[in-house]
Amino acid sequence: MDLNVQNLLRNSGATSASIGVVKNGKLYIKHYGEIDKGKGNKPNNETYYEIASVTKIITGTLLANAVLEGKVKLNDDIRVYLKDSYPNLQYNEIPIRIKDLISFESALPRSLPDETSIWNVKRDENVFLSAKINKEYSRQSFLSDLKRVKLDTIPGTKYNYSNLSLELTGYMLENIYHKDFQQLTKENFLYPLAMNHTKFDLDKNEVLANGYNEKNVLMPHFENNLWGATGKLKSTMDDLTKLLQYELSDSKLVTESQRNVNQSNTHWFGYFWDRWEITDKGKFGYKHGGAYGTQTLFTVFPEINLGICIVVNIGAENTFYNLQSTVLNLAEDLTNQNTQNIYGYRFKGNNVVFSYIHDKKLDSKLISSISVAGNFNDWNPDNPKYQLVRKSKNKFEITLPKTDFEKGKTYLFKFVINKESWLSPPKNSINTDKAEDNHLTFKID
Repeated sequence: MDLNVQNLLRNSGATSASIGVVKNGKLYIKHYGEIDKGKGNKPNNETYYEIASVTKIITGTLLANAVLEGKVKLNDDIRVYLKDSYPNLQYNEIPIRIKDLISFESALPRSLPDETSIWNVKRDENVFLSAKINKEYSRQSFLSDLKRVKLDTIPGTKYNYSNLSLELTGYMLENIYHKDFQQLTKENFLYPLAMNHTKFDLDKNEVLANGYNEKNVLMPHFENNLWGATGKLKSTMDDLTKLLQYELSDSKLVTESQRNVNQSNTHWFGYFWDRWEITDKGKFGYKHGGAYGTQTLFTVFPEINLGICIVVNIGAENTFYNLQSTVLNLAEDLTNQNTQNIYGYRFKGNNVVFSYIHDKKLDSKLISSISVAGNFNDWNPDNPKYQLVRKSKNKFEITLPKTDFEKGKTYLFKFVINKESWLSPPKNSINTDKAEDNHLTFKID
């Protein structure tokens, strides 16, 4: 853990990090660095962070609960749960359904208030302009502006990440339960999980950790007067590990909120997650919370009972990549204890056999395809020639003639699950190029 987080701090430019790991029911929390450079204020279990869009997981779970209770159906027109008339929330007479909303296929714009004019021009002051317009925006303005929204495509056909859809969900949940959304969140989610240090608004004596940009400029905190369903929650790493434990449980509500609603053969979104996909460690779901100066990556691998959450005090273009790389490297360290060997291929006579074996403890039925992609096929996982064949429940292979490859040349490759999930080599593989992307290699002598 220490080495991975030290690499994260170096590569991201962050000066502090907090990490929580849940593995087979055991909890590990550790903190590094200082929140404000030069002040020596190391984070701890009571440090409050803006968790931003990680809030969406909780909002999604509340909506999933309404589905399980029969108060909502996934194919319902969302306007059923709005108090006023919104004839504009349809395209060619096709309405937005609940299932479109949770999968970010609602055709709704990214946000209200509309910040397009702010972010169209790259300026250092954009975050401050964004913070100001959000702080001054009201629920009344939101509902009024919602009447002027125009959909640009048929709902359910195109991915378009939308914060607007989350605030709309908060409003809908109020109408469904006849209760203030924030109070509903507390009573139906936070209190039952004893997440007593996860709040929409901190008490006067509680302090929210600062965050910075890549130039070490202090960033504003996010404030708004809407429902808070998009990203208003603040939390501690102690509470975030409770959320990890919950998301790794086998409750019906967790299963519903993570479900592949559209039965996709590739990735899916559950209820407002960023992504669910199949990896060599089974199902992998994550949610990235990006505040102006703090970023959180919340991840779970349910099939191996592993959850990892990391918070850093920087908001920069490469922060998400650094966080994701750290999570994947740490997951590999925690699960792969095998001895070193050549991985992914073998020579058999005049042929090269590419071979992938899915862990027997994982659900291989979730794999629709395994392909091999490399510099020999333009890294194209869709090329039909390079699709592995299922040889048994969890073993996939393809045999290609050596004559397809040039002698003496080092070839790079990776396996790809379901055409989208690019697998990093196991740490014990000796045939890798040791580059940043860490490709597998082979050479025909």
